[in-house]
Amino acid sequence: MTQQGVRWTADQVLALAPDAASRKAGSKLGAAGPWSEAGSTDEGTVWGLCKGSGSKPYQTVIDIADAAGPAYKCSCPSRKFPCKHALGLLLLWAGGDGAVPPGQVPDWAEQWTEGRRKRAEDKRTAGAPGSSSGSGDPEAARRRAERRAVRITAGATELEQRLADLLRGGLAGAEQAGYGLWEETAARMVDAQAPGLAARVRELGAIPSSGPGWPVRLLEECALLHLLDQGWLRRERLPDGLAATVRSRIGLSGAADGPPVRDRWLVLAQYDTADARLTTRRIWLYGAESGRTALLLSYGAAGRAPEIALPVGLALEAEVSAYPGAGQQRAALGEQFAAPAPVGIRPPGVPTDVAAARYGEALRDDPWLDSVPVTLDRVVPTPDGDSWQLADVDGDSALPLSPAARSRPGLWRLVALSGGAPVKVFGECGHRGFTPLTAWPEGAGEAVPLC
Repeated sequence: MTQQGVRWTADQVLALAPDAASRKAGSKLGAAGPWSEAGSTDEGTVWGLCKGSGSKPYQTVIDIADAAGPAYKCSCPSRKFPCKHALGLLLLWAGGDGAVPPGQVPDWAEQWTEGRRKRAEDKRTAGAPGSSSGSGDPEAARRRAERRAVRITAGATELEQRLADLLRGGLAGAEQAGYGLWEETAARMVDAQAPGLAARVRELGAIPSSGPGWPVRLLEECALLHLLDQGWLRRERLPDGLAATVRSRIGLSGAADGPPVRDRWLVLAQYDTADARLTTRRIWLYGAESGRTALLLSYGAAGRAPEIALPVGLALEAEVSAYPGAGQQRAALGEQFAAPAPVGIRPPGVPTDVAAARYGEALRDDPWLDSVPVTLDRVVPTPDGDSWQLADVDGDSALPLSPAARSRPGLWRLVALSGGAPVKVFGECGHRGFTPLTAWPEGAGEAVPLC
């Protein structure tokens, strides 16, 4: 199928937006009014000129054929990717009403497209077997790893002492000390080159101000942090898979060294989380032939969206390699053989009680796991007092929605999609409840992103 024959839905386009403001602004530009000289090619290039506040229109070009997701270039000053102009142009193209007709690529768009495709090819060539770019001094790398391990061990030992002091003095002292105590401890873990420990320490700092029952939650999280410390200090005694999980939780993720799995990977969901330092993008994939679920992680500096973006509901033929660790689903995207395109596949679903059991089983391999990816089949969103739950149509079990899900506008999209009828829902199931990320109506219908 040529790119001219592939038409995305508006939901799939808007799911690429870096934030709600961009989604709203891009929607306003998804009409023909502000655009001129728009066009597209079978090879996957879309371009157009958008009238702005200045005398010259903004030049916007998108490479849809990039197998890792669409790439964007716009002459506007926005630092967001994609910007509102790129979103508007994609919406105009996705409409398929002739507003973006086939045409000859203008020079300014062709130069950018050919340049980035050449750079991508050079990068693939540089990473191919036998190339010298990835070579280094193995002995020097081993010494660096040993030095870092020594620093992490010192940091974990110090953290154990601080946890012991906290419990000896009583949890009430944590509320009186304020967040400064935790931030200073987290900084010490950063110095020890253990970012995973630092992140968990920062999470502890927010618990004393989290409302009734905080002492119980703080004690639980302290116990998990103590378990992670002890796992690192005794890692030589652990099974290989659990030891790899401990290293990953500490912040030593290693390389994706699993055998490449070539498949048609359905993009199940994509969403961002951000703090003052970093934006993290999570993309869930499902392999149509392998039946595997994989998680892609990408990062962007504060205020900037990560580069990789894949439209929810489309599928790409590609290789994916797993990271080490027992029960780990994180993977790296390898060689891509075709751009994302619509498919008719859906992931198989399970009842809510099976989903809860899967999370319990996963905790045996990774006690620090917040949730597992799971698809629920034939469930209905149902009010449950002041909250909501997903109830099985064919059974008597249900899963409560997580606090994060209840505060998202996606909940109302899910309720509207269902209308009291059963739906298939993909999301994350954990100790806080179920967080729906994507839904499909029963029978035929496109995927509806909920995040």
